[in-house]
Amino acid sequence: MIKIPFLNKNLTAFFVVLFIVSALAVKGQENYEIQIYPSEITETGLTQIELHSNFSIKGQPMTDDVRPTDHALRQTLELTHGITPNFEIGFYQFVNYQRDFGYQWVGTHIRPKVNVPEKWNLPVGLSVSGEIGYQRREYSADSWTIEIRPIIDKDFKFVYISFNPAFGKSLQGLDEEQPFNFEPGLKVAFHLSKKIDFGTEYYGSTGRLFNPSKIRDQQHTIYAALDLNLHPDWEFNLGAGWGLTQSTDGMIIKVIFGYKFGKKNKHLNG
Repeated sequence: MIKIPFLNKNLTAFFVVLFIVSALAVKGQENYEIQIYPSEITETGLTQIELHSNFSIKGQPMTDDVRPTDHALRQTLELTHGITPNFEIGFYQFVNYQRDFGYQWVGTHIRPKVNVPEKWNLPVGLSVSGEIGYQRREYSADSWTIEIRPIIDKDFKFVYISFNPAFGKSLQGLDEEQPFNFEPGLKVAFHLSKKIDFGTEYYGSTGRLFNPSKIRDQQHTIYAALDLNLHPDWEFNLGAGWGLTQSTDGMIIKVIFGYKFGKKNKHLNG
């Protein structure tokens, strides 16, 4: 058997945790934030601005009076500010472009996030993100939604792994009477060098919690993803994704640009 250095007992335990949580599972992958979140928090006093852009080369037809996604360009402007060493808050604006409709404002979300202090010395990074917001009915069957996203990650010597078992619910719209959906996400990125990571990202939506939809109605997408870590203040992520079910966009290209600015609050950071 070939022994890989970073596949040690800690990594094995981490995968066991992923399997157990995944087995608990789960509508609605809106594709405006195609990102696996890390557990870390934006440093106190700093603000991060990100532009998320993605294009569905092969999308879905109109369903539930929601506009089709085929050849749709989606863009999200995200602002995140570090409030304390363990708390940040993010704000999103969504826009959509299609040839038949032009540029359209879609909605806005707000996202508070807290993480576990480093002094707890957990074997993995752990945080929880909450997200609530509005989307126009033309672009989502549910106008108001809420999401709870636990984040579990670990950076090993050769690979970074992050698991996001998200739970989403409609507050107003077609599914407002339904329970939470399960929307898991997973990132495995190999450190090719100090500045380049390459790996895969997975995004899914399996239907109602404890009552998964039929496979054809679930959404599963696998991305090949590249991360460039050229400077601590800059972020770049490029990915090409392939849908694995008939309810998922067939192919999506995504790009994320990010930049941090501001002044650290030394007092709050201790």
